[in-house]
Amino acid sequence: MPSPEVEVLSANEAFYEAFAKRDVATMENLWSERNDIACVHPGWDALLGRHKVLGSWRAILMSPEAPEVVCAEAKAHVLGDVAFVVCNEVLPGGELCATNLFVREAGQWKLLHHHAGPVANRVEVVATKTASKVLN
Repeated sequence: MPSPEVEVLSANEAFYEAFAKRDVATMENLWSERNDIACVHPGWDALLGRHKVLGSWRAILMSPEAPEVVCAEAKAHVLGDVAFVVCNEVLPGGELCATNLFVREAGQWKLLHHHAGPVANRVEVVATKTASKVLN
């Protein structure tokens, strides 16, 4: 039997697979039906409620301009029947840091909240840390 962390990472992978395949039905099935849900897409205001959150995913997945997103460095943290995954979303020309919050419903991990935002260019971050060490 897989550990809860492995189960959560599997649910997280299913989320990114639905994104990659532009699979609206699967995306909708991955989200909690028993709890309030929320989502913050990069540069957007917070979306609250099933209608707004799933409507945003339908629009994104059905758009020909939807970006190709690859999940990297996913780490799961399980707190009983709630869990979160912190990961990087690698896109052409950029990278986002994302947090995905899950809740266990009827034995399955369902999304409660997704939040993604840009990260600084890794070269710039390394250069800043190096300069800081030199100056201090």
